[in-house]
Amino acid sequence: MQFSTFSDDPDHNPYPPAERAAAAARSTWVSVGVNLLLTISQIAIGIMSKSQGLIADGIHSLSDLVADFVVLFAGHHSRKDADDDHPYGHQRFETAASLALGGLLMAVGLAMLWSAFHKIQTPEAVATVHSIALWAAGGALIAKELLFRYMLAVAKRVKSSMLVANAWHARSDAASSLVVGVGIAGNLAGYPILDPIAALIVGCMVTKMGWTFGWDALHDLMDRSIDDQEVAAIRQTLAETQGVSDVHDVRTRKMGDMIVVDAHIEVDAGLTVEQGHDIAVEARRRVMQRHRVLNMMTHVDPWRRPDLDHAIGPGHGTP
Repeated sequence: MQFSTFSDDPDHNPYPPAERAAAAARSTWVSVGVNLLLTISQIAIGIMSKSQGLIADGIHSLSDLVADFVVLFAGHHSRKDADDDHPYGHQRFETAASLALGGLLMAVGLAMLWSAFHKIQTPEAVATVHSIALWAAGGALIAKELLFRYMLAVAKRVKSSMLVANAWHARSDAASSLVVGVGIAGNLAGYPILDPIAALIVGCMVTKMGWTFGWDALHDLMDRSIDDQEVAAIRQTLAETQGVSDVHDVRTRKMGDMIVVDAHIEVDAGLTVEQGHDIAVEARRRVMQRHRVLNMMTHVDPWRRPDLDHAIGPGHGTP
């Protein structure tokens, strides 16, 4: 599942980098506050109530807290202007952050799986938890779901795949809190083994989420193209530019949440070089205004009407 794709809105101008960074910082600091409170309360109550599931959920919240600081770090560096070493800017800091988030989630998930599996192997060592653990799991579930909805709304508004990844990290926490709550309830009902089983399920969820984020970020770092729908929208913008007769060889690659585009446009072969250049400049301006395009390279090809080319005959066209 890929969470970093946004639908194209040709009438919407992308948010300026400074505004996107400010929105990212605000939502991330909210997440820091929530995750700090949850980490302390879940781990403390988990230890007191002897609930492995709640402790695992608290460690998951701690990984969220670390992830929040990774996002803040990446957001700060991705705002830097282009320089000699990075002529396209530093937007891929966001992609690198998503890769780091994926690696962090996988490490946390595998650690949870190891601990839970060990507990399941020795069921006689599983203690009956205190009822306060169930209340803690319920409170964490509500807090994480509200945090997810807030962060996802901000991410979609400013079109940031890094924030989408962090929001879904919060949603994975909400789902894990639900599983932990069920496990604790089963433990209290006389089935102690359900608590470590809940921790095992949470570990599987976290590991899978980490793999998804890391795999998507790795592909983006390898210059994966954007989705076909957005490519088609860019082609349409180019084709609708006055003076453009046809468009071909449109290639794209992601640069953080922005796009770098290469495209061939065809213009009337009878125009001057200056006129062809002006058409290419206008086509580039329209694409960068209507789409989340960081930079676009246009190659101008001559175009001649087929009937005119036939009348002139072979060997007399533009080489």
